Amino acid sequence: MGQQQLLLLILGVLIVGVAIAVGLSMFTAQSVGANRDAIVGDLIDLAAGAYQFRIRPLTMGGGNGSYVGYSIPGTVQSNENASYSITSATAGQIAFTGTSAQGYGSVSATFGTDGRIIGAPTFTGQF
Repeated sequence: MGQQQLLLLILGVLIVGVAIAVGLSMFTAQSVGANRDAIVGDLIDLAAGAYQFRIRPLTMGGGNGSYVGYSIPGTVQSNENASYSITSATAGQIAFTGTSAQGYGSVSATFGTDGRIIGAPTFTGQF
């Protein structure tokens, strides 16, 4: 092989190596983003259930205008996205935290009297 052919071969190997590294990086970033979005969606679903508890009368097993006493149903305490917990519950607010099942970090969000999120979710770790 001539010198020019060896140079082209080395250049080709370098380009392929860089392309593989960029592809892996993009895949990881997509995976982290998808997990973060799924956890936020799950937190919103949990908040909807908590809000239903809050507006339900005490005689029907609800909170009678309060989030106090709400607990996450066992079937949704964890899934392929994360494990979930209540970090605080008062009459007018409830806060949830979802910890990634893939180890990327956690997402916390607080919901108000109307069941809507207050402010923006808080992200930790790779999120």
